[in-house]
Parts: sequence; structure tokens; C-alpha cells
Amino acid sequence: MANADKRRILVTGGAGYIGSHTVLALLERGYDVTVVDDLSRGLRHNVPGKRLWEISLQDRAPLQRLFAQYKFDAVVHFAAFTYVDESSRRPGLYFRNNVGGSLELLDTMVEAGVSHIVFSSTAAVYGVPAQIPIPENIPFHPVNPYGESKVMVERMLGWFDRIHSLRNVSLRYFNAAGADPQGRLGEEHDPETHLIPLLLRAATTRQPITVFGDDYDTPDGTCIRDYIHVTDLAEAHALALDWLLGGGASGAFNVGTGQGHSVREVMRVVEEVTGTAVPFAIGSRREGDPPALVADSAKLRRTLAWTPRYSDLHQIISTAWNFERRHATGRRRGVG
Repeated sequence: MANADKRRILVTGGAGYIGSHTVLALLERGYDVTVVDDLSRGLRHNVPGKRLWEISLQDRAPLQRLFAQYKFDAVVHFAAFTYVDESSRRPGLYFRNNVGGSLELLDTMVEAGVSHIVFSSTAAVYGVPAQIPIPENIPFHPVNPYGESKVMVERMLGWFDRIHSLRNVSLRYFNAAGADPQGRLGEEHDPETHLIPLLLRAATTRQPITVFGDDYDTPDGTCIRDYIHVTDLAEAHALALDWLLGGGASGAFNVGTGQGHSVREVMRVVEEVTGTAVPFAIGSRREGDPPALVADSAKLRRTLAWTPRYSDLHQIISTAWNFERRHATGRRRGVG
């Protein structure tokens, strides 16, 4: 691990779900963290203390002033729109925000002499993969503008590394889930599209959730996905940062457990944890949904000595349920 003392790190999108959990992980390692977020999708209360600067990455001037004021040692870059369906309706929005904002950030980093960045990518860069588990060396083949926008940023990082020696690590993952084990943070998306919080809310509200297809070529007919606890994912970002600051080379890593769980399996564990049957209805398949997506994370485990600690499915759902109960109580009281 690199010496974190007095290392100043900029986290873009640090008011979001994964970004805020990573901010906690970095603070706990002794890094001095500054957060940039325009709050279009992030939440102010996710950022501790007075660390938040409300800036859009597409607004270059205040970004330049921030880099001039603080001598950052590295950047962890989350700021992006992430809804697949929205990207298919509004591709311009995704390319402008995800690619354009990233380009402004990279140019500003080069100007300021900051030469290390950890990029929050996605396994959506693979599209519908030809092999499972998915290794890092298969070709990019995104099937939606969201995945394409991440491919474009990864390609930009390659060129900035070659031309400007901007060392970078891209982390590719599918299904971040769960909540901070201490209950400080969790999923608060609006709208919420992730399976586990939707199942928990269905168990609480008794409003049925729609399962998109039960006729896939899987053991129970529902889609299989690789779920990674958000705290384990945050740890992967912290280890990637340590790697770069310690002189490690640029690279890309999958982040996952290597084990897939079907929608029905996740639903059964939600019912075990909550003690409540989940009401659901079977709907039609969503276009482009592959039967199974599971990441091969052997390279990450081998190179960065990463080991997931919280990603047992029961642990994931238990931490999410703990947060959901607290948050639901707050909503009933008009808090948050």
C-alpha cells in the first residue's frame, strides 16, 4: 500500500452510490479527499464534512481553479450517467456527460501535472460476451450508448497514457449492491433500477416487482448476474489507487465474485432476510439482456491482492435491508 499520509485525492461523482462508499474507504486509509459532484444524480448528504465542491466536469474554469488551489496526487473518476435504458433514449446526453466531462477532466489533469487516475468503468463494455466468466482480454462490444461511452473513455485513457504518461486503472464491474456495513450509506437512486433495493421495497410496500423474463436458458429461467458488495468494490478502487501511487503500471481489471445468482435466487434470499414474501409478476424480456453475466476477477485478485469480504449474497442483502429500513423510517418522518 502506498503511504496515504498527506496524499490528496480528488473523487469525481463522490456524492453518488459507489463514489461515496469509496470516499469512506479512502478516508479510512488516511487519504485527504476532495469531492467534485454537480449533484445532478448525487446526494449532498453522502459527502462528509466540507469536502464537496459542486462543479460540473463540463465547466472547465472552476475545475481548473480547483486543481490550482489543491495539488492533487491522483483522481478517482466516477462522475457519469449510468442508466442503460436512458442512454438508449438519449445517447447525446451520455456522450456529452460521460465522454465530454471525462475529456475536460483529463485535459485539466495534464495541465496541472496530475498523472494518476482510477476510472470507474463497467463490464457493459463487453456487451453480450462470448464466454462466461468474462476475462479482461475479450474485445469491446458494447450494445448500448452507456457501455459505448465507457469504451470511449477507456480508449482516451490509453492515448493519454501513451502521450502524457497519465497512468490509469479502469475497473469493470456489473452489479454493485448492498450498503455500508455500519449503515452510514446505501442505495438512494431516483429512479431506482437495481434489483435488490427494488425487491426490498416490494417486500415492504407489497407492490409487486416485475421480473423481466423467466424463459432464459438458465437453471430457473431467470437472468444470472454477478453481485459485488459496494464496500468490496470501494476497496478495489482504493487498492487500484495504492497501486498507481506505488508506481504500478496502467491496466484494466474486472471486479466481481466470479459467482452468479439468478433473479429468483436473489428473491429467495430477500425473503429469508426480511421474513416476508416478495410479490412479483413475470413480464417480458428486456431487449439486450443476456442470460448470464459473470466476471472473472482473477487478475485483480492476483495483481492487487483484492479479496471480497462482504459479497456473500446473504451479507449483501442484509446490509441493504438494514439501510432500507433506516431510510424508510426517515422517509416516513420526512427526513432525507
